[in-house]
Amino acid sequence: MVRNRTLLLLASIVWLMAGFNIVRIGFGAYADYLSVFDIGCSLVIFVLFWQMFSKLVNKHTRRISSMDDEKQYFWRFFDLKSFCIMAIMMGGGITIRTAHLLPDVCIAVFYSGLGVALFLAGVKFAVKYVRQGAEA
Repeated sequence: MVRNRTLLLLASIVWLMAGFNIVRIGFGAYADYLSVFDIGCSLVIFVLFWQMFSKLVNKHTRRISSMDDEKQYFWRFFDLKSFCIMAIMMGGGITIRTAHLLPDVCIAVFYSGLGVALFLAGVKFAVKYVRQGAEA
């Protein structure tokens, strides 16, 4: 059991790790496909996912902040819907890569944009964690 504020730190760690791993895969696949067009596509993907993830960080921060002051189970940094979405995205990504359903250039472009957005969401959770500590 952990304090509510610690849930923000746990969310930050999970999102940072996921983002780092996805960026690593995306950047690694970029070696043969580095072009202005592909980088532009990654930026578009980043912007789309960042808008969504930024809203999710705010939503989960509000949800966590509204919990009573009692200690919570560590997995409560997400709600059930978010865990399901995460499992589907991970399962889909692993399937697409291991079954080679898309060419490497698609992996490079998509994973780079997605990974940076995930990583920055982890940073945003960390900022929320630090700010809540400063307010306490």
